[in-house]
Amino acid sequence: MTQPVLMYTTAVCPYCMRAKQLLKARGVAAIEEVRVDLDPERRDEMMQKTGRRTVPQIFIGTTHVGGCDDLYALDAAGGLLPLLAADA
Repeated sequence: MTQPVLMYTTAVCPYCMRAKQLLKARGVAAIEEVRVDLDPERRDEMMQKTGRRTVPQIFIGTTHVGGCDDLYALDAAGGLLPLLAADA
C-alpha cells in the first residue's frame, strides 16, 4: 500500500499530466486531485500550505514534494519509491 497522494491541479496542465503519469508508473493507484481552477478558495489553501502559486503541487502523505520537476528529481535521486512506501 502506498502513501496517500494529494495533487493540486488545473484542467489543462501538461505538468500535472506528466506528474500523474509518473506516479501511476510507480504504482500509485489513486491520486486525490484538487482542481484549483474550479475552486479559488482551494488555490488560496494551496498557496498557504506551499508558498507557491503554480500547479501541480504534490503531497505524498504529509510531505510536500513540490511540482512536476521536483517529483521527477526525487524519482531520479531514488527517493520517490521509499517515500511512497513509507509507513503512514
